[in-house]
Amino acid sequence: MTKATTLGELQQTEWASPARIHRTVKDELRENLICLLENGSPLFPGIVGYEESVIPQLVNAVLSRHNFILLGLRGQAKSRILRQLVTLLDEEIPILAGSEVNDNPFAPISKFGRELVAEQGAGTPIAWLPRESRFVEKLATPGRHHRRHHRRRGPHQGRARRSPAVRRADDALRAPAPGEPRHLRDQRAARPRREDPGGPVQHHAGGGRPGEGYPVRLNLDVALVFTANPEDYTARGKIITPLKDRIGSEIVTHYPYTVELGAAITRQEAWLERNGRPLKLPDFVAELIERVAFEAREDKRVDRRSGVSQRLPISVLENVVSNAERRTVTTKEKTVVPRISDIYAALPAITGKLELEYEGELQGPESIAKDLIRRAAGKTFESRVGGANVDDIVHWFDEGGALKISMDERSETCLKGFSVVPGLLDLVDQVGLAGKKDPGTMVAACELVLEGLVAEKRISRNEELGYVRARAEPKGPGYGKTGGGGGGPNLFQ
Repeated sequence: MTKATTLGELQQTEWASPARIHRTVKDELRENLICLLENGSPLFPGIVGYEESVIPQLVNAVLSRHNFILLGLRGQAKSRILRQLVTLLDEEIPILAGSEVNDNPFAPISKFGRELVAEQGAGTPIAWLPRESRFVEKLATPGRHHRRHHRRRGPHQGRARRSPAVRRADDALRAPAPGEPRHLRDQRAARPRREDPGGPVQHHAGGGRPGEGYPVRLNLDVALVFTANPEDYTARGKIITPLKDRIGSEIVTHYPYTVELGAAITRQEAWLERNGRPLKLPDFVAELIERVAFEAREDKRVDRRSGVSQRLPISVLENVVSNAERRTVTTKEKTVVPRISDIYAALPAITGKLELEYEGELQGPESIAKDLIRRAAGKTFESRVGGANVDDIVHWFDEGGALKISMDERSETCLKGFSVVPGLLDLVDQVGLAGKKDPGTMVAACELVLEGLVAEKRISRNEELGYVRARAEPKGPGYGKTGGGGGGPNLFQ
């Protein structure tokens, strides 16, 4: 359909109906959400694992026209959900052409807009504002609202009083801490606008002190959405009561409930589509990477209040692929195939994302990261190879066998080394980890079997000799002990 270019033409469309003229931003979100539900359209594309928990609660909050808060630990897609809320707005809306505040043609609030309509009447020019231009993300200073999202009629440089239709979201809302009166003042200063989102905003212009200047009173249409981390939301005081009371729904986000869901999110978000050699990622390598995050979230040495972000496995996967890519380029192989040893090379992507408790600080982040990889390898080995007969492999090491292979060797060279271990290559083929005609995946699978046996303490690692027979556990507390033998990446030189 041809879009209206003048106010007269616009008055002949549905935009001039009383229901549309008086429709609030919350009504707009609600109506468009209902259309998506009726059509069976996806509501929040790319948000995985919330289909039965968070998304139904979000739908209820929007249908109820609530201001709501997303409460959860870092890396739980809270900001991404806020950014996707803009898709519930109309694709475009009419505004007065030339208006700096994108005036509603039927109810302009600026002097420019009112004079323009009075002078030109039905000939007043109309422009169309796309959905993307109604969305602004604003990062605030620490101790205030870290990120703010605005859905409104037009840009206002972060000042809600300049816009007649505002949808606002405060990301990372934090409570005032004891001894931090400035933060409390920040919330109290913001309280008048938030206490009555549907009411007017009053601002005294032209004066530096209360009572000076003249009042500016604008009727704003505002909806508020916040995000917060539980540690800030509860441990440092509370959000002031008048504000908290007007948050209609508190929606708690969470990490993926299963390794499969987590791996799906990680694959979706990680940068894997790279120029150059093709990538073949073994599914058991992806599973092991995801289990590192799951193990970290259950580890008592890791601060659970801070959480272990989903960004950890995403960063690890990217680093693992990069290490495999580097090896493939230097060895001139055709396909990039990540191995278990590449995960040990990705320690920097783990250590920087762990907030440790006191015991963890004593042991050190690198030691804990290696331990997490070892435990994740044990869980992956159990899920993929559990129940298979590995006695011949263990017996060979018990009889004095040792194996040390560089992780930067070509796949064919590594397979020659693994072939000296009785039954190893046959086991990998029998349990379906890899076929014998796929040397790259075979190497990764052999490493998984050996790492799994190390995790089960049936064999051990030695930095000088590589994989060797199991050894007795040292006695005493031994901070930093990872069990099952030494180091991790030091094996591969």
